[in-house]
Amino acid sequence: MQVFRTIPERATTPIVLAIGNFDGLHLGHRALLDRLTAKGCELGLPSAVMTFEPHPRELFSPDQAPARLTSLREKLALIEARGVDRTYVCHFTRKIAALSADEFVEHLLVRGLAVRHLIIGDDFRFGRGRGGDFSSLQRAGVEHGFGVEAMHTIDLDGERVSSSAVREALAAGDLEHAARLLGRPYNISGRVVQGNRIGRDIGFPTANIQLKRKRLPLSGVFAVTVSGLDKCDLPGAASLGVRPTVGAGLKPTLEVHLLDFDRDIYGAHVTVHFLHKLRDEAKYDSLPALAAQIEKDVAATRTYLSGNNAHG
Repeated sequence: MQVFRTIPERATTPIVLAIGNFDGLHLGHRALLDRLTAKGCELGLPSAVMTFEPHPRELFSPDQAPARLTSLREKLALIEARGVDRTYVCHFTRKIAALSADEFVEHLLVRGLAVRHLIIGDDFRFGRGRGGDFSSLQRAGVEHGFGVEAMHTIDLDGERVSSSAVREALAAGDLEHAARLLGRPYNISGRVVQGNRIGRDIGFPTANIQLKRKRLPLSGVFAVTVSGLDKCDLPGAASLGVRPTVGAGLKPTLEVHLLDFDRDIYGAHVTVHFLHKLRDEAKYDSLPALAAQIEKDVAATRTYLSGNNAHG
């Protein structure tokens, strides 16, 4: 998949386009992208996605912006896995936000991307003051010669599949429900970096995964599997949080104790798949007390994973 970090001044080839934030790439997003690639094949044109970086709400109200489900790198990998040919990462600025709906269509969709067919979610809004919607896109399509279709909401047992619903499930610790909405277990990817080695000192060495996000959609202790180190996913117990036993006011960290594993993996890029929440993060009086709890967490992880055959 080709990734473009800007919208061209003038397009050289027409495309079929989907627009959205695609945070988490849940079942609704997947259905939309599958429709996009099918339409691209039908018209003999490249399929392309336009997404925004940063998320518009991060620009206007960073303190109220929702926790991201996926980093940009993770999102691009998920989009590529759906067979999309190109992704345009539109740098979202106040200048872009100030474009009227008509200007957005003319500058970006018509001149910059030569859109032949456009697919959006049924709740998509665009342009200054979120003034543009599906009906205004249909009118613009007639004027500029591109087709427009809106994907209807995907329901799962009567619930609307959305990034917000995934965040709510993760925040509530219902990892299994989040996985149903996503069509896969929730995961976080990152590079293994040097930690403070406290886990090793108390008998439970951990891989410290670099986190490149300001806010996290979940916290606690989890049964996980880790991919990127072996042919098979490796089982582990993960802690995601601020480590209150170690100190106060620490940045969130993701640490994974891989079961029955002892290898130097510094520098490796791994993906942690969150399968089941064991408990909330807690503060312990001493490191021996923390070690005793980790021993219980590891036992609970083994029980969960063996019952679900998650690392076969």
